[in-house]
Amino acid sequence: HVQLVESGGGSVQAGGSRRLSCAASGDTSGGMCRYWFRQVPGKEREVLGTIDGHDISSYADSVADRFLITRDRRQNILYLQMNSLKVEDTAMYYCAASDRYWKSDVRLWKCDDHKYWGQGTQVTVS
Repeated sequence: HVQLVESGGGSVQAGGSRRLSCAASGDTSGGMCRYWFRQVPGKEREVLGTIDGHDISSYADSVADRFLITRDRRQNILYLQMNSLKVEDTAMYYCAASDRYWKSDVRLWKCDDHKYWGQGTQVTVS
């Protein structure tokens, strides 16, 4: 089992920056896929970025030019650096993780569908 704890949320002015952290603990030794999501009330959870089984990052078009995902492997912390924040970035932000597995027929590391979730951290931009 894996536990995830987000931190770093709060209030920020439009145009400003904020960095969120997601500390992982538990059985992460096999390598994991990592994600950042956000959700506003009444809307579906939106994926912001992913680090896949090959450590390749990808981003949603809506944030690709403003958000950056990095990680500290030694401390097992995932970060979301958010720049040029807009009012519409106001949301609850969640990190997630899933186990990766080797798919031998295509020789690729794949991400398991099951995700572990953090409790979320609120970011309010005004």
